[in-house]
Amino acid sequence: MIPTYSLAERDRRWALARELMDAEQVDALVVYGEHESSGPAPFAPDVYFTNERPGAIVVFPRDADPISLVWSPMHVADHIEARRRGEACWTAPRDMRVAKHAPGVVEVLKEHGLERARVGVIGLEPYPPFHFNPIMPYGLWSSVLEQLPQATFKPVWLSFLLRTIAQSDEELAVLRHSAGIGEAMARAMLEEARPGVTEADVYAAGMAAGFRLGAAAPGMLIQSGPGYACWGPPAWSYRPQAPRVIEDGDVIMAEVFCTYGMRESQHQVAIAVGDVHPDVEEAAEVARASYEAGLKALRPGNTFGQVVEAMKQPMEAAGGWNVHPLVHGLDPYGTVCGFGSGMRNLPEAAEYGLIGEVPTIGSDLPLAPGMAFAFEPNCVINGRLANLGGTVVVGPDGAVELNSLTTTLLHSAR
Repeated sequence: MIPTYSLAERDRRWALARELMDAEQVDALVVYGEHESSGPAPFAPDVYFTNERPGAIVVFPRDADPISLVWSPMHVADHIEARRRGEACWTAPRDMRVAKHAPGVVEVLKEHGLERARVGVIGLEPYPPFHFNPIMPYGLWSSVLEQLPQATFKPVWLSFLLRTIAQSDEELAVLRHSAGIGEAMARAMLEEARPGVTEADVYAAGMAAGFRLGAAAPGMLIQSGPGYACWGPPAWSYRPQAPRVIEDGDVIMAEVFCTYGMRESQHQVAIAVGDVHPDVEEAAEVARASYEAGLKALRPGNTFGQVVEAMKQPMEAAGGWNVHPLVHGLDPYGTVCGFGSGMRNLPEAAEYGLIGEVPTIGSDLPLAPGMAFAFEPNCVINGRLANLGGTVVVGPDGAVELNSLTTTLLHSAR
Protein backbone atom coordinates (compact mmCIF):
# COMPACT_ATOMS: atom_id res chain seq x y z
CA MET A 1 0.00 0.00 0.00
CA ILE A 2 1.32 3.43 -0.99
CA PRO A 3 0.60 5.85 1.87
CA THR A 4 -1.18 9.15 1.16
CA TYR A 5 -2.57 11.99 3.26
CA SER A 6 -6.23 12.36 4.22
CA LEU A 7 -8.25 15.53 4.67
CA ALA A 8 -8.01 14.83 8.39
CA GLU A 9 -4.25 15.36 8.11
CA ARG A 10 -4.86 18.65 6.29
CA ASP A 11 -7.26 19.79 9.00
CA ARG A 12 -4.78 18.80 11.72
CA ARG A 13 -2.05 20.90 10.12
CA TRP A 14 -4.29 23.91 9.55
CA ALA A 15 -5.48 23.73 13.15
CA LEU A 16 -1.83 23.60 14.22
CA ALA A 17 -1.20 26.80 12.25
CA ARG A 18 -4.00 28.60 14.04
CA GLU A 19 -2.78 27.29 17.38
CA LEU A 20 0.66 28.71 16.53
CA MET A 21 -0.91 32.08 15.67
CA ASP A 22 -2.70 32.13 19.01
CA ALA A 23 0.44 31.26 20.95
CA GLU A 24 2.57 33.84 19.13
CA GLN A 25 -0.21 36.48 19.15
CA VAL A 26 -0.14 37.01 15.40
CA ASP A 27 -3.02 37.34 12.96
CA ALA A 28 -1.46 35.55 9.99
CA LEU A 29 1.54 33.56 8.82
CA VAL A 30 3.84 34.19 5.87
CA VAL A 31 5.60 30.92 5.01
CA TYR A 32 8.49 31.04 2.56
CA GLY A 33 9.23 27.93 0.50
CA GLU A 34 12.60 27.57 -1.18
CA HIS A 35 12.74 26.98 -4.94
CA GLU A 36 11.46 23.54 -5.89
CA SER A 37 14.81 22.37 -7.32
CA SER A 38 16.79 23.09 -4.16
CA GLY A 39 18.37 19.63 -3.80
CA PRO A 40 18.97 17.79 -0.52
CA ALA A 41 17.28 19.19 2.58
CA PRO A 42 14.91 21.63 0.85
CA PHE A 43 13.33 24.33 2.99
CA ALA A 44 9.70 23.60 2.09
CA PRO A 45 7.29 24.45 4.95
CA ASP A 46 4.96 25.76 2.25
CA VAL A 47 4.17 22.16 1.27
CA TYR A 48 3.32 21.36 4.88
CA PHE A 49 0.22 23.52 4.52
CA THR A 50 -0.61 23.00 0.82
CA ASN A 51 0.30 19.38 -0.08
CA GLU A 52 1.19 20.88 -3.47
CA ARG A 53 4.25 21.42 -5.65
CA PRO A 54 7.03 23.10 -3.60
CA GLY A 55 8.41 26.57 -4.12
CA ALA A 56 5.54 28.81 -2.99
CA ILE A 57 5.02 31.57 -0.46
CA VAL A 58 2.00 30.69 1.65
CA VAL A 59 0.04 33.48 3.32
CA PHE A 60 -2.21 32.00 6.00
CA PRO A 61 -4.67 34.47 7.57
CA ARG A 62 -6.17 33.39 10.86
CA ASP A 63 -9.74 33.61 9.51
CA ALA A 64 -9.21 32.09 6.05
CA ASP A 65 -7.66 29.15 4.25
CA PRO A 66 -3.99 29.42 3.24
CA ILE A 67 -3.26 31.24 -0.01
CA SER A 68 -0.44 29.89 -2.18
CA LEU A 69 1.66 32.38 -4.16
CA VAL A 70 3.50 30.44 -6.87
CA TRP A 71 6.24 31.58 -9.22
CA SER A 72 4.94 30.23 -12.53
CA PRO A 73 1.74 29.40 -14.45
CA MET A 74 3.13 25.85 -14.61
CA HIS A 75 2.04 25.42 -10.99
CA VAL A 76 -1.51 26.27 -11.99
CA ALA A 77 -1.43 23.88 -14.94
CA ASP A 78 -0.19 21.07 -12.68
CA HIS A 79 -2.94 21.87 -10.17
CA ILE A 80 -5.62 21.75 -12.89
CA GLU A 81 -4.40 18.35 -14.08
CA ALA A 82 -4.24 17.02 -10.51
CA ARG A 83 -7.85 18.09 -9.93
CA ARG A 84 -8.90 16.36 -13.15
CA ARG A 85 -7.29 13.15 -11.90
CA GLY A 86 -8.91 13.39 -8.48
CA GLU A 87 -5.63 13.79 -6.60
CA ALA A 88 -5.42 15.12 -3.05
CA CYS A 89 -5.33 18.88 -3.68
CA TRP A 90 -5.65 20.95 -0.52
CA THR A 91 -5.54 24.35 -2.19
CA ALA A 92 -8.75 25.68 -3.75
CA PRO A 93 -8.30 27.31 -7.19
CA ARG A 94 -9.27 30.72 -5.77
CA ASP A 95 -6.38 30.41 -3.29
CA MET A 96 -3.58 29.91 -5.85
CA ARG A 97 -2.00 32.91 -7.55
CA VAL A 98 1.03 33.41 -9.78
CA ALA A 99 2.45 36.04 -7.45
CA LYS A 100 5.54 34.80 -5.61
CA HIS A 101 6.92 38.26 -5.00
CA ALA A 102 6.66 41.14 -2.56
CA PRO A 103 3.60 42.80 -4.19
CA GLY A 104 1.81 39.43 -4.06
CA VAL A 105 2.42 39.07 -0.32
CA VAL A 106 1.43 42.67 0.34
CA GLU A 107 -1.76 42.36 -1.72
CA VAL A 108 -2.98 39.29 0.20
CA LEU A 109 -2.28 40.87 3.58
CA LYS A 110 -4.10 44.05 2.56
CA GLU A 111 -7.07 42.08 1.23
CA HIS A 112 -7.50 40.58 4.69
CA GLY A 113 -7.08 43.88 6.50
CA LEU A 114 -3.68 42.94 7.90
CA GLU A 115 -1.61 45.95 6.84
CA ARG A 116 -1.32 47.02 10.50
CA ALA A 117 -1.39 43.54 12.04
CA ARG A 118 1.18 41.33 13.73
CA VAL A 119 2.30 38.65 11.27
CA GLY A 120 4.38 35.55 11.96
CA VAL A 121 7.05 34.66 9.41
CA ILE A 122 8.69 31.32 8.64
CA GLY A 123 11.91 31.87 6.70
CA LEU A 124 13.67 34.61 8.70
CA GLU A 125 15.67 32.22 10.90
CA PRO A 126 18.43 29.64 10.27
CA TYR A 127 17.47 26.09 9.31
CA PRO A 128 20.43 23.91 10.36
CA PRO A 129 22.29 21.82 9.42
CA PHE A 130 22.08 22.91 5.77
CA HIS A 131 20.93 26.52 6.09
CA PHE A 132 22.83 28.39 8.79
CA ASN A 133 21.63 31.66 7.28
CA PRO A 134 17.97 32.65 6.88
CA ILE A 135 16.46 31.48 3.61
CA MET A 136 14.22 34.51 2.93
CA PRO A 137 15.60 36.61 0.02
CA TYR A 138 16.72 40.04 1.20
CA GLY A 139 15.31 41.89 -1.80
CA LEU A 140 11.86 40.33 -1.46
CA TRP A 141 11.57 40.84 2.28
CA SER A 142 12.94 44.38 2.37
CA SER A 143 10.33 45.32 -0.22
CA VAL A 144 7.53 43.82 1.90
CA LEU A 145 8.73 45.81 4.92
CA GLU A 146 8.88 49.00 2.86
CA GLN A 147 5.33 48.55 1.55
CA LEU A 148 3.81 47.65 4.93
CA PRO A 149 5.51 50.05 7.39
CA GLN A 150 2.72 49.75 9.97
CA ALA A 151 2.70 45.96 10.13
CA THR A 152 4.76 44.05 12.70
CA PHE A 153 6.54 40.91 11.52
CA LYS A 154 7.76 38.26 13.95
CA PRO A 155 9.94 35.19 13.23
CA VAL A 156 8.06 32.05 14.33
CA TRP A 157 10.15 29.19 12.90
CA LEU A 158 11.02 27.79 16.33
CA SER A 159 7.34 27.60 17.29
CA PHE A 160 6.60 25.84 14.02
CA LEU A 161 9.48 23.39 14.57
CA LEU A 162 8.35 22.47 18.09
CA ARG A 163 4.79 21.83 16.89
CA THR A 164 5.70 19.72 13.86
CA ILE A 165 8.79 17.75 14.90
CA ALA A 166 6.63 15.03 16.50
CA GLN A 167 4.94 13.52 13.46
CA SER A 168 1.44 12.15 13.06
CA ASP A 169 0.66 8.53 12.25
CA GLU A 170 0.03 9.46 8.61
CA GLU A 171 3.35 11.28 8.37
CA LEU A 172 5.21 8.38 9.95
CA ALA A 173 3.66 5.99 7.44
CA VAL A 174 4.99 8.18 4.62
CA LEU A 175 8.42 8.34 6.28
CA ARG A 176 8.51 4.57 6.71
CA HIS A 177 7.75 4.17 3.00
CA SER A 178 10.60 6.55 2.15
CA ALA A 179 12.95 4.58 4.41
CA GLY A 180 12.04 1.36 2.62
CA ILE A 181 12.96 2.90 -0.71
CA GLY A 182 16.22 4.22 0.75
CA GLU A 183 17.06 0.70 1.88
CA ALA A 184 16.55 -0.52 -1.70
CA MET A 185 18.85 2.24 -2.97
CA ALA A 186 21.59 1.12 -0.58
CA ARG A 187 21.17 -2.50 -1.62
CA ALA A 188 21.51 -1.57 -5.30
CA MET A 189 24.74 0.30 -4.53
CA LEU A 190 26.11 -2.72 -2.68
CA GLU A 191 25.34 -4.97 -5.63
CA GLU A 192 27.09 -2.59 -8.03
CA ALA A 193 30.23 -2.03 -5.96
CA ARG A 194 33.33 -3.89 -7.20
CA PRO A 195 36.77 -3.13 -8.58
CA GLY A 196 36.70 -1.59 -12.04
CA VAL A 197 33.43 0.31 -11.78
CA THR A 198 33.41 4.05 -11.05
CA GLU A 199 31.88 6.09 -8.26
CA ALA A 200 29.39 7.24 -10.88
CA ASP A 201 28.30 3.64 -11.51
CA VAL A 202 27.61 3.10 -7.81
CA TYR A 203 25.87 6.47 -7.59
CA ALA A 204 23.70 5.69 -10.62
CA ALA A 205 22.67 2.28 -9.28
CA GLY A 206 21.36 3.82 -6.08
CA MET A 207 19.57 6.70 -7.76
CA ALA A 208 17.96 4.42 -10.35
CA ALA A 209 16.58 2.14 -7.64
CA GLY A 210 15.01 5.11 -5.86
CA PHE A 211 13.51 6.54 -9.02
CA ARG A 212 12.01 3.18 -10.02
CA LEU A 213 10.23 2.97 -6.68
CA GLY A 214 8.73 6.45 -6.97
CA ALA A 215 10.98 8.46 -4.67
CA ALA A 216 12.67 11.78 -5.23
CA ALA A 217 16.40 11.34 -4.72
CA PRO A 218 17.87 14.82 -5.10
CA GLY A 219 21.48 13.69 -4.97
CA MET A 220 23.80 11.99 -2.55
CA LEU A 221 27.15 12.49 -0.87
CA ILE A 222 29.74 9.92 -1.95
CA GLN A 223 33.46 9.26 -1.56
CA SER A 224 35.75 6.32 -2.20
CA GLY A 225 39.36 5.32 -1.64
CA PRO A 226 41.58 3.30 0.69
CA GLY A 227 41.23 5.88 3.46
CA TYR A 228 40.09 9.50 3.77
CA ALA A 229 38.52 11.94 6.21
CA CYS A 230 36.12 14.05 4.13
CA TRP A 231 32.42 14.19 3.32
CA GLY A 232 30.49 15.83 0.52
CA PRO A 233 28.96 15.51 -2.95
CA PRO A 234 31.00 13.80 -5.66
CA ALA A 235 33.82 16.01 -6.88
CA TRP A 236 32.86 15.35 -10.51
CA SER A 237 29.50 17.04 -9.87
CA TYR A 238 31.12 20.44 -9.30
CA ARG A 239 34.67 20.12 -10.75
CA PRO A 240 35.22 18.82 -14.29
CA GLN A 241 37.07 15.55 -13.72
CA ALA A 242 36.51 11.84 -14.22
CA PRO A 243 34.71 9.85 -11.53
CA ARG A 244 37.16 7.76 -9.55
CA VAL A 245 37.56 4.06 -10.49
CA ILE A 246 36.95 1.69 -7.58
CA GLU A 247 39.91 -0.46 -6.57
CA ASP A 248 40.38 -3.52 -4.39
CA GLY A 249 40.84 -2.36 -0.78
CA ASP A 250 38.64 0.72 -1.18
CA VAL A 251 35.82 1.73 1.10
CA ILE A 252 32.87 3.46 -0.57
CA MET A 253 30.77 5.68 1.66
CA ALA A 254 27.66 7.63 0.77
CA GLU A 255 24.84 9.55 2.37
CA VAL A 256 21.61 8.76 0.57
CA PHE A 257 18.77 11.30 0.72
CA CYS A 258 15.45 9.67 -0.12
CA THR A 259 12.23 11.71 -0.20
CA TYR A 260 8.68 10.56 -0.70
CA GLY A 261 5.86 13.05 -0.22
CA MET A 262 8.26 15.56 1.38
CA ARG A 263 9.20 13.13 4.17
CA GLU A 264 12.93 12.56 3.97
CA SER A 265 14.81 9.49 5.19
CA GLN A 266 18.59 9.26 5.24
CA HIS A 267 20.83 6.24 4.83
CA GLN A 268 24.57 6.08 5.49
CA VAL A 269 26.08 3.55 3.09
CA ALA A 270 29.53 2.10 3.84
CA ILE A 271 30.84 -0.64 1.53
CA ALA A 272 34.18 -2.42 1.90
CA VAL A 273 35.51 -3.61 -1.45
CA GLY A 274 37.84 -6.46 -0.64
CA ASP A 275 40.09 -6.16 2.41
CA VAL A 276 40.07 -2.60 3.73
CA HIS A 277 42.63 -1.01 6.07
CA PRO A 278 42.35 -2.13 9.73
CA ASP A 279 41.76 1.52 10.75
CA VAL A 280 38.60 1.54 8.65
CA GLU A 281 37.38 -1.67 10.30
CA GLU A 282 38.10 -0.21 13.75
CA ALA A 283 36.38 3.05 12.91
CA ALA A 284 33.33 1.11 11.70
CA GLU A 285 33.20 -0.81 14.99
CA VAL A 286 33.33 2.45 16.91
CA ALA A 287 30.60 3.94 14.71
CA ARG A 288 28.42 0.90 15.35
CA ALA A 289 28.97 1.27 19.12
CA SER A 290 27.98 4.92 18.78
CA TYR A 291 24.85 3.89 16.88
CA GLU A 292 23.83 1.43 19.59
CA ALA A 293 24.47 4.01 22.33
CA GLY A 294 22.22 6.43 20.48
CA LEU A 295 19.45 3.85 20.21
CA LYS A 296 19.50 3.33 23.97
CA ALA A 297 19.34 7.07 24.66
CA LEU A 298 16.61 7.88 22.12
CA ARG A 299 13.56 7.57 24.34
CA PRO A 300 10.86 9.86 25.69
CA GLY A 301 12.04 11.75 28.75
CA ASN A 302 15.60 12.20 27.53
CA THR A 303 16.83 15.26 25.66
CA PHE A 304 18.52 15.52 22.28
CA GLY A 305 21.68 16.56 24.10
CA GLN A 306 21.72 13.29 26.03
CA VAL A 307 21.56 11.37 22.75
CA VAL A 308 24.48 13.41 21.41
CA GLU A 309 26.60 12.77 24.52
CA ALA A 310 25.83 9.04 24.44
CA MET A 311 26.89 8.80 20.80
CA LYS A 312 30.10 10.75 21.41
CA GLN A 313 31.39 8.49 24.15
CA PRO A 314 32.53 5.47 22.05
CA MET A 315 34.22 7.78 19.55
CA GLU A 316 36.04 9.80 22.20
CA ALA A 317 37.07 6.65 24.09
CA ALA A 318 38.69 5.35 20.89
CA GLY A 319 40.56 8.61 20.33
CA GLY A 320 38.55 9.34 17.18
CA TRP A 321 36.68 12.36 15.87
CA ASN A 322 33.69 13.02 13.63
CA VAL A 323 33.74 14.70 10.22
CA HIS A 324 29.99 15.44 10.13
CA PRO A 325 27.11 15.28 12.67
CA LEU A 326 26.62 12.03 14.54
CA VAL A 327 22.87 12.70 14.60
CA HIS A 328 20.43 15.39 13.53
CA GLY A 329 16.69 15.90 13.35
CA LEU A 330 14.56 15.15 10.30
CA ASP A 331 11.21 16.35 8.97
CA PRO A 332 11.82 19.14 9.80
CA TYR A 333 15.50 19.67 10.45
CA GLY A 334 16.55 21.82 13.41
CA THR A 335 18.53 19.81 15.95
CA VAL A 336 22.09 18.90 15.02
CA CYS A 337 25.11 17.41 16.78
CA GLY A 338 28.24 19.55 16.70
CA PHE A 339 31.11 18.73 14.35
CA GLY A 340 34.28 20.11 12.82
CA SER A 341 36.71 20.39 15.75
CA GLY A 342 38.58 17.22 14.75
CA MET A 343 39.65 18.75 11.43
CA ARG A 344 42.63 20.19 13.28
CA ASN A 345 43.98 16.64 13.52
CA LEU A 346 44.70 16.55 9.79
CA PRO A 347 48.35 17.44 9.05
CA GLU A 348 47.36 19.91 6.33
CA ALA A 349 44.90 21.80 8.55
CA ALA A 350 47.56 24.29 9.66
CA GLU A 351 47.84 25.54 6.08
CA TYR A 352 44.28 26.87 6.13
CA GLY A 353 42.63 29.90 7.69
CA LEU A 354 40.02 29.70 10.41
CA ILE A 355 38.51 26.20 10.79
CA GLY A 356 35.41 26.79 12.88
CA GLU A 357 33.40 24.15 14.70
CA VAL A 358 29.64 23.83 14.23
CA PRO A 359 28.14 23.65 17.74
CA THR A 360 25.40 21.30 18.86
CA ILE A 361 22.02 22.94 18.33
CA GLY A 362 18.89 21.96 20.27
CA SER A 363 20.52 20.15 23.20
CA ASP A 364 17.63 20.92 25.55
CA LEU A 365 14.89 19.58 23.26
CA PRO A 366 12.85 16.93 25.14
CA LEU A 367 12.29 13.81 23.07
CA ALA A 368 8.72 12.78 22.31
CA PRO A 369 7.14 9.95 20.32
CA GLY A 370 7.01 10.67 16.59
CA MET A 371 10.26 12.61 16.33
CA ALA A 372 12.55 11.40 13.53
CA PHE A 373 16.34 11.55 13.45
CA ALA A 374 19.11 10.76 11.01
CA PHE A 375 21.57 8.55 12.87
CA GLU A 376 24.89 8.94 11.08
CA PRO A 377 27.64 7.98 13.54
CA ASN A 378 31.02 8.48 11.94
CA CYS A 379 34.51 8.13 13.31
CA VAL A 380 37.98 8.92 12.02
CA ILE A 381 40.84 6.72 13.25
CA ASN A 382 44.33 7.73 12.08
CA GLY A 383 42.91 9.74 9.21
CA ARG A 384 40.53 7.04 7.97
CA LEU A 385 36.76 7.53 8.20
CA ALA A 386 33.93 5.04 8.65
CA ASN A 387 30.32 6.15 8.55
CA LEU A 388 27.06 4.23 8.92
CA GLY A 389 23.47 4.61 10.10
CA GLY A 390 19.93 5.35 9.00
CA THR A 391 16.60 6.84 10.04
CA VAL A 392 15.34 6.31 13.59
CA VAL A 393 12.07 7.41 15.19
CA VAL A 394 11.28 7.99 18.86
CA GLY A 395 8.66 5.39 19.83
CA PRO A 396 6.50 5.28 22.96
CA ASP A 397 9.08 3.13 24.76
CA GLY A 398 12.31 3.78 22.88
CA ALA A 399 13.95 3.92 19.48
CA VAL A 400 12.30 2.49 16.35
CA GLU A 401 14.71 1.73 13.49
CA LEU A 402 13.24 2.26 10.03
CA ASN A 403 16.10 0.50 8.23
CA SER A 404 18.86 -1.93 9.09
CA LEU A 405 21.06 -2.62 6.04
CA THR A 406 23.23 0.48 6.41
CA THR A 407 23.80 0.22 10.16
CA THR A 408 26.97 -1.86 9.75
CA LEU A 409 29.94 -1.89 7.40
CA LEU A 410 28.85 -3.78 4.28
CA HIS A 411 31.13 -5.99 2.19
CA SER A 412 30.96 -6.22 -1.57
CA ALA A 413 30.44 -9.77 -2.84
CA ARG A 414 32.20 -9.17 -6.18
